[in-house]
Amino acid sequence: MTTPGTPGGPTRHGRQRGTRTDHGRANRRTGPGEVLVVTGTGTGVGKTVVTAALAAAALAGGRSVAVVKPAQTGVLADQAGDVQEVARLAGDVTAYEHARYPEPLAPATAARRAGTAPVRIPDVARQVRRLAAHHDLVLVEGAGGLLVRFDDDGATLADLARTLEAPVLVVAAAGLGTLNTTALTAEALRSRGLACRGVVIGSMPDGPDLASRCNVEDLPLVAGAPLAGVVPAGAAVLEPATFRARSATWFTDGLVGREAPRPRAGKGAGTDRADPRRDQVRATR
Repeated sequence: MTTPGTPGGPTRHGRQRGTRTDHGRANRRTGPGEVLVVTGTGTGVGKTVVTAALAAAALAGGRSVAVVKPAQTGVLADQAGDVQEVARLAGDVTAYEHARYPEPLAPATAARRAGTAPVRIPDVARQVRRLAAHHDLVLVEGAGGLLVRFDDDGATLADLARTLEAPVLVVAAAGLGTLNTTALTAEALRSRGLACRGVVIGSMPDGPDLASRCNVEDLPLVAGAPLAGVVPAGAAVLEPATFRARSATWFTDGLVGREAPRPRAGKGAGTDRADPRRDQVRATR
């Protein structure tokens, strides 16, 4: 476990690994793996469960996966953080938490109040590249939204994505108000020349209201990017084996680098559907 503001070594599903980043299944690769940055339109929209589902789907497709959390806030040293939750749900991933701060604040504020070093983009980028050299997929989960500050100089997750030349996946809420925050996030990505891989609804209720049903159609319009998935509410409380078995069905084809079933929503993720937008709403009615 890392200490506040101090980089920690990668762990693989609960086992301390020091600085080793090799993974048996990755030995077939001839170049660096894919890097995907996962951000959200705000706090509490489902970034961690979406990251876990992406990791589980990629693992099921035979890919090796590393998960990076540049800044973990609001978690004490003896508590499990987001990368540990991803490992619990997804399984055999390499988990790397770069820095941890105990107060539930923006990373720059939390670091300042803790009197410890803030997250520095070059340090995180260096570790991501090391992991990408030995894994097929590296998922980088941000804290809060895209422009939350890592340090007092104003560095953000967007700067990390630009340094890594990595696309960004946006996790959005399902209900009223999500269109504005999603549009603002997409605009911030475009203004920085960053590619938006798509939008994922992080928690679709079993019985979505009118706004949630309409947003399935409207989110890709305001984002200028495809709806890449819908994760059902309560996914995080599924048994890990069930979570792993269903994860690929929550995303559109090819998002995790393999042909996957179309996303679906509703109780237990429902049954396979043909249309990733119209039928996701039908499944939740």
